Amino acid sequence: MAEGDRTMLSGSADPMNLNGDHENRAKPVTGSLPMNGGNDTYSYSKNSSYQKESADLEKGKIIEEIEQKLDMKKLSSFSNTICLADLGCSTGPNTFMIIQDILEAMQRKHRSQLSQSCPKADQQYSDDHQIPEFQVFFNDLEANDFNTLFTSLPQDRKYFAAGVPGSFHHRLFPKSSIHFVHTSSSLHWISKSPEVLQNKDSPAWNKGRIHYTSAPDKVVDAYASQFAEDMKNFLNVRAKELVHGGMMVMILSGIPKGMPYSEIPAGMLYNCISSSLMDMAKEGIIEESEVDSFNLPYYAASLEEMEEIVKKNGYFKIEKMESSNPAAWLKGRPVDIPTLVKHVRAAVEGMFAKHFGIEVMDEMFGRVTDKLLDISDLVNSQRDEKSQLLAVLKRK
Repeated sequence: MAEGDRTMLSGSADPMNLNGDHENRAKPVTGSLPMNGGNDTYSYSKNSSYQKESADLEKGKIIEEIEQKLDMKKLSSFSNTICLADLGCSTGPNTFMIIQDILEAMQRKHRSQLSQSCPKADQQYSDDHQIPEFQVFFNDLEANDFNTLFTSLPQDRKYFAAGVPGSFHHRLFPKSSIHFVHTSSSLHWISKSPEVLQNKDSPAWNKGRIHYTSAPDKVVDAYASQFAEDMKNFLNVRAKELVHGGMMVMILSGIPKGMPYSEIPAGMLYNCISSSLMDMAKEGIIEESEVDSFNLPYYAASLEEMEEIVKKNGYFKIEKMESSNPAAWLKGRPVDIPTLVKHVRAAVEGMFAKHFGIEVMDEMFGRVTDKLLDISDLVNSQRDEKSQLLAVLKRK
């Protein structure tokens, strides 16, 4: 989750080391880390409502696809246990809410199909042999705060729950063991930042920036290639794990084809982070070389890119794929910049803290907030772009 593979402070610089000792910093971060755990001010559990609101915009479409396209009768004929997986679950609570909605839709579809084949099925549905059991697997990286996740499990849940640590870029489950996969706010995190970005002799050297926003085409191309490779691997391993006829729902960041990333609010945010860090380097708070060696492993694909990757893979049928405005839930209200930055901090702080040091995080995010407030009119003027992708796939 809406959760995902992102940030935790494990492996970061010693919180007690407040002297700016760059020699003791960890090696450059090249891949994703889990989101901030716990329940404190900058935890993901306290700062994920924006992700939930954006994902909720797709909920009706997902339920409709389940009702119209998922053959629960066929799936339950193989086993009386239906297995679901939420990939990139983080620490909750968003994962529990979407899983409950999906599970209830699957139950309704099963009941509907059963009643069509057996008119008396509604009267008998309460019998144990008529109702499939549900097993839900909650997945995230090994360093994810699973303790916070499982201490907040709904007490009245109608499913068995288990945690599955590991990267979703690799195999997680036995062959043909999963019936439904959901992942939200996760797949835009690539497995690693492209190595070429740190090569000073390469035209893709990303000097002075932490992302491909406002970067030369060679930098953008390097990110796009890494995303395509990761998605190919992701689809290949999910194809092995999903049963034939199983469904996969993916919600992730996107971008209209041909639009520079600097023209949407997320890109403006990354530019503000880059400029804040460069300002801090000029003031001697951090080293400029640290900025040059950090590249956020995040890529937003266009609808056309995603469609091409899925079709080339060949294992899945596209049931629905579309882009939407993730800020539609604001209903005309302006973006709350300080709250937005807190949400971003909960999602990415671990990576920045591990690279630059935990002691400069308040300074960095404070500067980012100020810079975004200075351009708040521009942020709000571009917030309605269709920068969220929904893909509903079925295993062939």
